[in-house]
Amino acid sequence: MVEATRPRSPSSGSPPAPPAEESAESEASQTTALNERALRLAEFYRGKIETVPKVPVRSLRDFSLWYTPGIAAVSREIEHDADRAFHMTGRWNTIAILTDGSRVLGLGNIGPQAALPVMEGKALLFKYLGGVDAVPLPVNASTPEALIETALRIAPAFGGINLEDIASPKCFQVLEELQRRLPIPVWHDDQLGTAAATLAGLINALELTGRDMSTIRTVMLGAGAANLVTVRLLVRMGHDPHRITVVDQRGILEAERPDMDEMQLHNRWKYRVALETDGGGRKGTLAEAMAGADVVLAASTPVPGTIHQEWVRSMAPHPIVFALANPLPEIWPAEARAAGAAIVATGRSDFPNQVNNSLIFPAVFRGVLDARARAIPDDIVIAAAQELARYASMKGLSDQHLLPTMDERDCFPHVAAAVAEAAVALGIARVRASREEFFEQARRIMARPAALVVALQESGLMDPMPDEPVPPGKPR
Repeated sequence: MVEATRPRSPSSGSPPAPPAEESAESEASQTTALNERALRLAEFYRGKIETVPKVPVRSLRDFSLWYTPGIAAVSREIEHDADRAFHMTGRWNTIAILTDGSRVLGLGNIGPQAALPVMEGKALLFKYLGGVDAVPLPVNASTPEALIETALRIAPAFGGINLEDIASPKCFQVLEELQRRLPIPVWHDDQLGTAAATLAGLINALELTGRDMSTIRTVMLGAGAANLVTVRLLVRMGHDPHRITVVDQRGILEAERPDMDEMQLHNRWKYRVALETDGGGRKGTLAEAMAGADVVLAASTPVPGTIHQEWVRSMAPHPIVFALANPLPEIWPAEARAAGAAIVATGRSDFPNQVNNSLIFPAVFRGVLDARARAIPDDIVIAAAQELARYASMKGLSDQHLLPTMDERDCFPHVAAAVAEAAVALGIARVRASREEFFEQARRIMARPAALVVALQESGLMDPMPDEPVPPGKPR
């Protein structure tokens, strides 16, 4: 095993850190304050997105161009050549955010109606960060087949489909079937987006602590959508599968577990990972898994205390702890650091080192839409992760700056261009251009939504946010 080195300190002469208990209490109270403010703002704005006309309307006569009778000519053109829809309608830049609400954030099976606020938030991020028009579509679909059929029926309206918050293992079946049957890119963000962000963060965490992907021992806490795909990507990147230990609610996932037959029947994706990793040579509980490990990547239960401090102390020197459950991490960052973690990341934007799919999906869809890609294979997911990690490294890494934050918006066109370039190289792009050309197009499209928000705010057409006290522990 490569000996770990201490990460570079973000600053010198910093004041002593408060006790872990005090910091964790502050982090919990910050969460409560944010929740209360989010509720008030949701009631105030009544939605996060709206439809705004894109074309000039100077008089009633213009409607004869945008609608009848002129629009008939556009429809006839598309009838004769379906591909023209990508040139003559908004399909080139519009995706569906499709969910059944069966596994929302860390909230579980709350159903499609309660999932709508999350899908609206996702649509806001797609537009503001990626310049992508995204339509929230929570649907009543109780089976994988119903969800697949829904996606197939709505596909003519969209340039891509983002599957969201669908329970595992249903999500794997839905994604694979739609990728096979649709000629447009289909992506499940909880699988691919979270896995890509995790990979990007891990690349830089290994750099900071002097480790190598081929020699580390990694614990994956949680065997759902995100971590099963993360295992696949890690192995593609050179991680020895026999040094990966996956832990679910029943303990370490290994080939001799009593429930393997049941797993083979009901969750073949998890079954394959159990065979491939075989517990990393270990059996037992999370405590046994974490002893001596270099890395723990948690995407499991949103309950602080799921990972105990003593388990972090049992890891290799200067361990890496990613506690990515939302809305609450598996261990509070302050507690992980107090237990000796050199690098701590969560899925939240109000703590340092957010490792979250929001850093990936806006740029990935920008890239595949600009290249008119037919699919999003793992090579594209890895290209996005590597470019995100490279951009953060170029800006300067520290134990407090592992990846770009969402307000470092310059990173998004770089990732989009890397994705589009990879699609061309893989032969799945309908539009061929250079990386520089893709970058300039992405930069231009991505700049527009932020400019629109500023213009709407300055004109008074967007209601200002109600004047409220800043929550305790202002986001850093």
